[in-house]
Amino acid sequence: MTMHSDQTGVRWGGVSAGARIAGFLGLAPFGLALLCVTLGADHDYREFGRQLAIAWGAVILTFVAAVHWGLALAGRWQWSLSTIVGSTLPSVIGALAVLLGGERGIAVLVAGFGLFWLFEHRTRGAELPGDYLALRRTLTLGVCTLLVVVAFAAAEATAGSIR
Repeated sequence: MTMHSDQTGVRWGGVSAGARIAGFLGLAPFGLALLCVTLGADHDYREFGRQLAIAWGAVILTFVAAVHWGLALAGRWQWSLSTIVGSTLPSVIGALAVLLGGERGIAVLVAGFGLFWLFEHRTRGAELPGDYLALRRTLTLGVCTLLVVVAFAAAEATAGSIR
């Protein structure tokens, strides 16, 4: 585990093995969504898969932003406009994705994950442990890839059933 000093000078550890495992297990519902979309012979399974991807994506986007909220609540970060926006806007983006639904909702999530990753690395990267940032990058790429594949598979399955 690496140690890191935040803006208060307090030293804290990096990402534990358990947290890494939990992070990768968080990709499983996206895999299940993909299975439902691609293997679901009837429309209900495909739609369930798409809804699962959107709902889980919204939850996870909120979850990663909550890390910033928690660091501010713990006194490790100051309550700045950047902290408030960075820890709440992803939830708004997730809710918008749920409301839009379908491929548009998935596109909003992909943009939200990408923008949050960029924000986190550019704005808070110096204050976060390198192993946390590396895990976040890997998981963000995994989430975005799975979301895009779910969207394409759902669109293809829908187009195939119309033909």
